[in-house]
Formats: sequence, structure tokens, C-alpha cells
Amino acid sequence: MAKIKVLFVCLGNICRSPLAEGIFRQRIAERQLTDHFLVDSCGTAAYHIGETPDERSVANAAANGVDYTHRGRQIKRQDFMSFDYLLAMDASNFRDLQEIQPKAPKAQLLMMRAFDSEQSGKDVPDPYYGGEDGFQQVFDILNDAVNNLIDHLASLHKLE
Repeated sequence: MAKIKVLFVCLGNICRSPLAEGIFRQRIAERQLTDHFLVDSCGTAAYHIGETPDERSVANAAANGVDYTHRGRQIKRQDFMSFDYLLAMDASNFRDLQEIQPKAPKAQLLMMRAFDSEQSGKDVPDPYYGGEDGFQQVFDILNDAVNNLIDHLASLHKLE
């Protein structure tokens, strides 16, 4: 069976997108769906290639019961052909992805908050320059959106 390939995308790939990836990995493991997915994250910018996620994001995730690791990478044109779904964290990332995507990409480009129960279609705020409360806000948004995304993909691909 072919795996469903999901790529989370933010600006630098050290806060939002690796957190979304970490939450997604944990939630599919809890639902015994890990074998159905290939999951990754990246950034639109080259600021943090090879770096680990922001320590504040990792600490906040751990406080919420999610442990994750990741090394930052930048989006590649090939990702549009390799992945089934690209989930942009904000409108700026979405526009950047639209500008670089090849003609007739395989991947469906979506906004992460299209799956959020509260603020469908809005941006996942970037907590990088803010305080600890911003990281909790982002965790809560992503946790909700990820759960709804998994429900959507499981239904669409008849996994449960």
C-alpha cells in the first residue's frame, strides 16, 4: 500500500512546521496509523538548514506530552512531486509555495488552519519573537488542526 505523504511548511522550519510534524507523528501512532503515512516538515527560507527546532517549542511540546526531533531543511521543487499534501502555516508561506511550485504538481497545497475548528483558514502565528504563551497558543492550534487533518485523511483514504 502506498503511503500518504504529508509535508508541513513554515518559514524557517524550527517552530511551527516541525511541531506540526511531531504532533502528527504522535497522533497517528496513538491511532495505529503510522504505517499509512510518511511525514516531514520544511521551511520556505534557508535560515535554519540543519538546525534543531527552537528549544522553547520543544520544551512546550514536551510539557504537552509530545516529544519530537527534527533537522531544519528548505523546500525543494521535488517535494511538490514527492508529497501528496503540503500544509502551509500562513498565507505568506502559501504564496511562497505557489511561486515555486512546478506546473501540474502532485501535491495538494493547503493552509494548515483549514483544519482548525476555531479559525478555519487563518494563519498559524509565528511564536519565534514572542513569549512562552505564544508557543502554547501555537501548540493548541496545531494540535486541533492536526487531529482534524488526520480525521480528514483517514476518511478520504478509508484508513479507519
